[in-house]
Amino acid sequence: QVQLVESGGGLVQAGGSLSLSCAASGRTVSTAGMGWFRQAPGKEREFVAGLNWSVGGTRYGDSVKGRFTISRDNAKTTVYLQMNSLKPEDTAVYYCAARGRSTMSVRVTVNEYDYWGQGTQVTVSS
Repeated sequence: QVQLVESGGGLVQAGGSLSLSCAASGRTVSTAGMGWFRQAPGKEREFVAGLNWSVGGTRYGDSVKGRFTISRDNAKTTVYLQMNSLKPEDTAVYYCAARGRSTMSVRVTVNEYDYWGQGTQVTVSS
């Protein structure tokens, strides 16, 4: 089993920055990649950013390109999401996810991930 715990959510002003962390524990050797999704009220859960272990590649959702950066602390099995130039439409619950099946690219759909954290609320005020 793999356990994921997000932290770093909170309230920020538009244009500000926030950094999220996702700590993985348990049988982390079984993971092949990790990513971030978000879900706003009444909306589908959408892909934000992902990182692939095998090729070291990253991928971002169109709405966050140029503003968000995903990175990994290999030693601590922790993934980060640095969010800059935040907008009110970034308001959502942000979820960390891990994929157990190896692939040659970052996966961007909910069904392609095996483990999920409980989420952390990010609220951006105007």
